[in-house]
Amino acid sequence: MLQNYLKIALRNLLRRRFYALVTLLGLTVGITFLLLIGNYIQGELAVNKTLRHSGQQYLVQSHWKEAAMGMDITTLAPIGPTLKQLYPNLVANYYRFYGVTAIISKDEKHFRESIQVSDSTMLPMFGFPMAYGDPQTALLEPNSIVITAAVAQKFFGKTDVLRQQLTVQTPASGKQVFTVTGVLQDLQKNSVTDLVPVPNQVFIPMRNIGYFTPEASMRSWQNQYIPTYLELQPGVTADQLTQPIAQVLATNAPPGFKENLQVSLSPLTTFYLKGSNGLVEKMVLTLTLIAVFILLMAIVNFVNITIGISATRLREIGVRKALGGLKRQLIGQFLAEALLLTTGATVLALGCHELFRSTFADLLERPIPSLITWSPMAYIVLVGCVLLIGFLAGGYPAFVLSALPSVESLKGKLTESVQKGIGLRRALIVFQFTVAIFVFVGAMVISRQVAYFFSKNLGYQKEQILTVASVPRDWSKDGVQRMEGVRNQLARIPGVSNVSFSFIIPDGKSSGSGQVFRHGRDSTASATVEVLTTDEHFAKTYGLQLQAGQFFHENGGGYDSTRVVLNESAIKALGWHEPAEAIGQLVRFPGGNIPLRVDGVLKDFHFGSLHQTISPLIFIHVRANPIYRYFSFKLAPGSAEHLQETIASINKEWTRLFPDAPFEYSFMDDTLQKLYQTEKQLQKASRLATTLALIIVLLGVLGLVSLNVTRRTKEIGIRKVLGSSTISIVNLFMKEFVLILVIANIIAWPLAYYLLSDWLTHFAYRTDLSWSPFVLVAFILALLTGLVVSVQAIRAARVNPVKSLRSE
Repeated sequence: MLQNYLKIALRNLLRRRFYALVTLLGLTVGITFLLLIGNYIQGELAVNKTLRHSGQQYLVQSHWKEAAMGMDITTLAPIGPTLKQLYPNLVANYYRFYGVTAIISKDEKHFRESIQVSDSTMLPMFGFPMAYGDPQTALLEPNSIVITAAVAQKFFGKTDVLRQQLTVQTPASGKQVFTVTGVLQDLQKNSVTDLVPVPNQVFIPMRNIGYFTPEASMRSWQNQYIPTYLELQPGVTADQLTQPIAQVLATNAPPGFKENLQVSLSPLTTFYLKGSNGLVEKMVLTLTLIAVFILLMAIVNFVNITIGISATRLREIGVRKALGGLKRQLIGQFLAEALLLTTGATVLALGCHELFRSTFADLLERPIPSLITWSPMAYIVLVGCVLLIGFLAGGYPAFVLSALPSVESLKGKLTESVQKGIGLRRALIVFQFTVAIFVFVGAMVISRQVAYFFSKNLGYQKEQILTVASVPRDWSKDGVQRMEGVRNQLARIPGVSNVSFSFIIPDGKSSGSGQVFRHGRDSTASATVEVLTTDEHFAKTYGLQLQAGQFFHENGGGYDSTRVVLNESAIKALGWHEPAEAIGQLVRFPGGNIPLRVDGVLKDFHFGSLHQTISPLIFIHVRANPIYRYFSFKLAPGSAEHLQETIASINKEWTRLFPDAPFEYSFMDDTLQKLYQTEKQLQKASRLATTLALIIVLLGVLGLVSLNVTRRTKEIGIRKVLGSSTISIVNLFMKEFVLILVIANIIAWPLAYYLLSDWLTHFAYRTDLSWSPFVLVAFILALLTGLVVSVQAIRAARVNPVKSLRSE
């Protein structure tokens, strides 16, 4: 019986191959997108799930009343070991790390790597798989180092490198030789090694923290920048630690922190999805809904086209019933056709999945696994989806058409139930247009906001700025003096206008904050400011505008360790109304013995992203605070060829000055792109979804027009005989879609306006949500729909009326 169903189904599909191809295309597009999105979502949901005892592990998060006082993913350095010591019945283990970057060398190979200076608990606590070495002891020995297999390949060309040595350039102790005591297998994405956008692949024991920062910093309750993880005892919940954490903070947190800090535990199983205000979770939900809606639109097309050609099959149904065919047999026949189309679409979709997998992975910047890596359960789920889609796509026409009375079927008449089905299909077309309008408008608004990011005046000159992060670090007075000499030599290179070295650049990353108050006033009236360490050339290199005073001793005079520079937001936070009022005034850090004199005031500029308002800033000279990480070059304007010559000259001089340091550079324009990575991913995904939605909705229009043409063939012939023009017949079909478009816009516009307005509120600086994208989308969709309808209607109108009148 099944074989017979499939044979007849194949014949019917071949007989109506145009409609079969249209349906097949829509289903293939919908299933392909669903497979790609499903693969992506599976990867996102799997983050942290492979960690050992992940259900009992938490990231300690800080919540500051004043956001600039600290980061949410870090907390006070001693809180982990303190909780473990005081509450061993609640806390099973803890892990902390101090994140740095450093140049690592092996013979002539030099690379800048992100490093975690780690507690020895990392490997046994999280269970990261090791290719070589003992996880229990790998981080116990001094000057030991654990690396990933990828790093081992980069330096040694192989992975079996136990007891091999690497040289690390440290800021506090110069070059240090480390012995490889462990090699990790390539790690899946997780919130331990991938807590920040740049993943860590090198791990050094905490006992060597003195090479990078004072050892006392890990015992200081004033150090609020240490990521900390807790593993709770079996059966213990996070709520049971609420009171112990509050008690520990009340006992140990310094003044200023107690009043402003609250600490909570975020489960690692959900932290990745819910972090950054649920950004990933919202992205997953958005893409899931889009994929489901696009697939539903493809299913709607199947229903429309099937019912659209139903009039040509009415006599077939009547004859089969008259010859004793049962209703269930007819249902089986229609479902067989639906399953055959769905299976064919799924096979094509699997091929498209492999074809577009890498492109989609680049779009979302996430790996999309191949089909060959799928588990048997994944294929079982896929078969279930095929059956479900086939039933959804073929169920309505199967049950409606099989229920037609034999006499009416033989007469070729549509019954009242099918006529009602026409209204349902029109409603489904409205649904398709509504989704398409919403996605299209969303894509335009997102694109405008992303364009706004890169067109807005940020208050500094980002063009022609080249930054180098691979700077050898010697954080001492002698090291700073050497860097000043290097800076002056690099500034002499032809094509280089200015050079500066600093601890931070305008890339959205915080360099730490502090409390500042006016000298002679109560420290309780302090303002929270971000602390930036730069040299005197930083303002000129980035084109920052002075409102009053000068930027350290840039314009002449000698260095003075008590001089600082503020921005406009800082002077307002400290109570001055005009920049000139602050010049020469004294400010202090709590606990600081020496007052600092305000030497200059900079006009506000966007040091971070446009998600946040401009923060108060205080600039300290690098001699007073000897830490640095970046060189910034202002390049003279010129052609692309001239620019490459300048970069080559910098590279040559860099290699001469720093033979053990790679020349790793990037332009500020490219750096800023990373600030808005999520928005750019959403922009690309929305554009893709818009394209797919338009393809499917236009296929839906094609299906509905084919239904009308089939039903009104004789009517068209009569109208032609009575003198109707081709234009009047086209207008006859257009009227229906004008109403559909109007209804869809009425539904989509308020919904899109509400949701997009809410999305834009996440940005402190944003584009206006005007009516232009709504009107433009309505016009484009009306134009495309008109073209599809016109082509179909003109074809029907140009048919010989005699042939139309003979049509059955």
